[in-house]
Amino acid sequence: MSGGTPVSHIEKFFGQVATIAKTLDLAAIEAMADALVALRERGGRLFLLGVGGSAANCAHAVNDFRKLCGIETYAPTDNVSELTARTNDEGWDTVFAGWLEISRLRAEDAVMVFSVGGGNAERNVSPNLIKALDLAVGRGASILGIVGRDGGYTKKVGHHVVVIPTVDDGLVTPHAEAFQAVVWHCLVSHPKLQRVATKW
Repeated sequence: MSGGTPVSHIEKFFGQVATIAKTLDLAAIEAMADALVALRERGGRLFLLGVGGSAANCAHAVNDFRKLCGIETYAPTDNVSELTARTNDEGWDTVFAGWLEISRLRAEDAVMVFSVGGGNAERNVSPNLIKALDLAVGRGASILGIVGRDGGYTKKVGHHVVVIPTVDDGLVTPHAEAFQAVVWHCLVSHPKLQRVATKW
């Protein structure tokens, strides 16, 4: 209740945004910044993986990590022709792993997952992320993530994973996907990482 009237959706939503911002693991974000600096220094590439709204976030973040931070960055979902051909011919489960194999994923590289749940093998949720992460583990690549819920498989196998706190089970997806953008924008504007100033 706010002044005797019901709290509106907007008041509730932005109140939760404030709570999430205050409870984010800032040390985990700082550690991720350090890991990205190390990635750039060793000449590694960054591969961003996500589906749905998280895939759209990957496309935006590719631009920021490349242009602002000077990190060679790619997202398989940016190539719709290859993505759909692999899905059609080989299956959705292996679409990212197959793409990473052709990209010759190496130990010097890093995979960063944007996901609401991080993947769950037992429930067969985001098996494409799980297979890609298994490939990354096998190749010795660094695994980063910005994920919601409990972090799922990404948190389990990842080296630097930021988990967006759950404050409302009914709003996990919008908060997780929104805060993917908040966290990556924090990273690309970090003095340790940013090399090129934004225009505005």
